[in-house]
Amino acid sequence: MITDALWAQVRLGVAAGLGIGAVAAIIRVSGSELLIPTIVLLFGQDIKTAGSLSLLVSLPTMLMAFARYSQDGSFVVLGTNRRFALVMVAGSIAGAVLGGLLLLGVFADLVLIPVLAVVLLDSAARLARHD
Repeated sequence: MITDALWAQVRLGVAAGLGIGAVAAIIRVSGSELLIPTIVLLFGQDIKTAGSLSLLVSLPTMLMAFARYSQDGSFVVLGTNRRFALVMVAGSIAGAVLGGLLLLGVFADLVLIPVLAVVLLDSAARLARHD
């Protein structure tokens, strides 16, 4: 039997997903920078679970964005910046592998949450100063 608390959590999850998806689409990101804190703060999950869920939830968002940007020619700029794009892809893959290895059982949530907060605040400050 589905309880009222579970229905409330489902409604909250759908509302959060719609909001995060809309913001992610507007600013052309996967939404993880919003999704992870939402999963931790609203649903009480640990940060490692939130990161894993974020990857799972972000995949459809990224696929939709890829399809949309392919149609409107947004990827043309990658051809003119091919070397930069390849270096970023290589760095991203290496960082994901290293980060995954380091995070699995090495760092406690008490360390990861403040680090995530600092990264998000730094990103917000840089974005606010960006022309």
